[in-house]
Amino acid sequence: MDISITNVLLDLGAGRRGTDMGPSAMHVAGLVPHLKALGHRVVDVASVSGATSFENSEPGDPKARFLPTIERTCREIADRVEADVEAGRFPLVLGGDHAQAIGTISGLARAYRRRGQRVGVVWVDAHTDMNTPDTTVSGNIHGMPLASLLGYGPPELVRIAGEEPALRPENVAIIGVRDVDRSETSLVTRTGVRVFTMSELDERGTALCVREAFEHVSKASGGVHLSFDLDGVDPEDAPGVGTPVPGGLTLRESHLICELAAARRLIGMEMVELNPTLDERNKTGELAVWLIQSAMGKTIL
Repeated sequence: MDISITNVLLDLGAGRRGTDMGPSAMHVAGLVPHLKALGHRVVDVASVSGATSFENSEPGDPKARFLPTIERTCREIADRVEADVEAGRFPLVLGGDHAQAIGTISGLARAYRRRGQRVGVVWVDAHTDMNTPDTTVSGNIHGMPLASLLGYGPPELVRIAGEEPALRPENVAIIGVRDVDRSETSLVTRTGVRVFTMSELDERGTALCVREAFEHVSKASGGVHLSFDLDGVDPEDAPGVGTPVPGGLTLRESHLICELAAARRLIGMEMVELNPTLDERNKTGELAVWLIQSAMGKTIL
């Protein structure tokens, strides 16, 4: 497989500095050599930057902080991902905070819409990321990307996908949820997005729920994109995240998700919210690379 890697140097969507260094931590953990060892060709590695920082810019609207810069960054990501798909390259997008998914998935949606197809998304996260400026408490856009991709939230972000929202609710499944803002629950419920909470995984079994999630989104004709927020993993295994929530996915459960993704028609992947300033000797960076390898076909035997 020909893989194109996009490093997203973005932390403006988050509540604290550091996720802009996430891609570097994954490269330090040997991402490219590991992908090549699996037989893939890494044909391009490029970086997209927010081009500003907390220190030299004003956040603007307190309900959608740094919106103009995040919009510009996501448009650049979308253009790059769309071009990768058209050229037959697999887009692997490294983050960066989860606001970047607006760009990644919008680019995929535009490319597959041109073929008359839709994109399915498995979203691994401790949160549902379906706040809007009307419901947000923090104003941080990394809590809004899935809402924007479904057509809710800042029009500037919704429009990145083109003439219609990037995703339909029936083509989305969220795995690992355990911390949802009360203000966003009404949108989650109203859209009918399939949410697999940690409670459901515990009660029914992770393997069964993960298989159901992939079967659910695989109804989309274009294929499946895996958007993996490392805060979906328990902080014991992934300490290097800005919004840790106890009681998350184990290391083994996280690998299972990625292994099952490899067995599907995986059309893209992103790994987000790695904050090296909070990590322990790159423990989370190494985990991120292991998970990417699982999704890219690494097996035990």
